[in-house]
Amino acid sequence: MRIVTRDEHEAALSALARDIADPREGIFGPRSLAWQLGGDLAVFLGGGRAALLQIAHPAVAYAVDQHSRARADIVGRFQRTFRAVFAMAFGELEDAFAAARRVHAIHTRIHGTMPDGRPYHANDAESLRWVYATLVDTVIAVRERLDGALPLATKDAFIVEQNRFAALFGIPRALLPLGYGDHSAYMTRMFDQLEVAPCAREMARFLLGRGAGAQPPLGRLAEALTAALLPPSLTAQFGLARSDLLARAAFAVLAPLPHIPIPARAEALRRLRGQPPRRFDAWMERQLFGLSRQVTGMR
Repeated sequence: MRIVTRDEHEAALSALARDIADPREGIFGPRSLAWQLGGDLAVFLGGGRAALLQIAHPAVAYAVDQHSRARADIVGRFQRTFRAVFAMAFGELEDAFAAARRVHAIHTRIHGTMPDGRPYHANDAESLRWVYATLVDTVIAVRERLDGALPLATKDAFIVEQNRFAALFGIPRALLPLGYGDHSAYMTRMFDQLEVAPCAREMARFLLGRGAGAQPPLGRLAEALTAALLPPSLTAQFGLARSDLLARAAFAVLAPLPHIPIPARAEALRRLRGQPPRRFDAWMERQLFGLSRQVTGMR
């Protein structure tokens, strides 16, 4: 296990800062593939996939199980997670760095031991690498499901560009992919190795509204979309109910979502144009965060 220390994290941020031409645009900016491929409402269609991929890693699953308060405050957990990610992806450079430092500090307190005796730590470089890779991979998976196959050159450029995002977590450069081929090979190796822990299956049931009582309609939809986007082996390990007809219908109905920017991207574009934030974007963000309650069925 290699823990990313505070000094290593700060060194990664300093190195990243030297590569940023305009700090007002943050680590990516409006011309980036990150904003083009992952800056619209379609990103939320992959939320279940990304979450379940992450907890399919036992170290991540037990860290969440033993340290997260998501069951007691699902909306709050959703808000904190996405606001940190959105600050990193769409905020000015100092906002991105501030969010990265908060996440790293929180991670220093998240450590423990799995039932088989193996230790885990939220700032373990390999665990960070997996969580980062699931986010990147899910953007590509959703985009290709909606729009068809992306050109290899686009995927190569996107993967390399996303290494800036990885730097915000202090992930060592030696662990980062040089292109889509490297990324794809890593994901394939991980898919072959992952074994879903009992606590991860329980968390998946909760996240998809099957924790207690009747599953909400949005929970059934989220489960169908997630099952369609996950590798079949993990769909089976999580015990997800496949509904290919529902998934196809949902993707067809939701296809226009790529044309609607997420509030964080809309606000960033307004900031760069010197315009103040809109109340509508803040309202829309609250509605999106509130969906987590409707999916899980939590009051």
